[in-house]
Amino acid sequence: MSGTDSLSRTFAALADPTRRAMLTRLAQGAATVGELASPFAMSFAAVSKHLRVLEGAGLVSRGRDAQYRPATLEARPLAAASAWIGDYRRFWNDSFDALADVLETTEPHDPTDPHDKENPR
Repeated sequence: MSGTDSLSRTFAALADPTRRAMLTRLAQGAATVGELASPFAMSFAAVSKHLRVLEGAGLVSRGRDAQYRPATLEARPLAAASAWIGDYRRFWNDSFDALADVLETTEPHDPTDPHDKENPR
């Protein structure tokens, strides 16, 4: 995904449920490829491919200790994604507040009233 912005790389990496599960595991602490592969029916090569996508998005870093290369969660890109989503959370909250205002000023209808035009029987 060269040439794309970091937010796009973050969301692309998060689009896959396997990668999200790996991030959930890494939130508990560093893990090897084998440890990350254990809950999945996939090869180490497939897990490594997922890790490369997560690394490319800056969500994971890998240690370099001989053969032992633990993966570690890097949460900074998640904070940027959360901030972006937060802008829309404000939009929805404002929309729900406006709906609540309308509902408070609307006359309630009696569902048991046979003359209620909003609830014909």
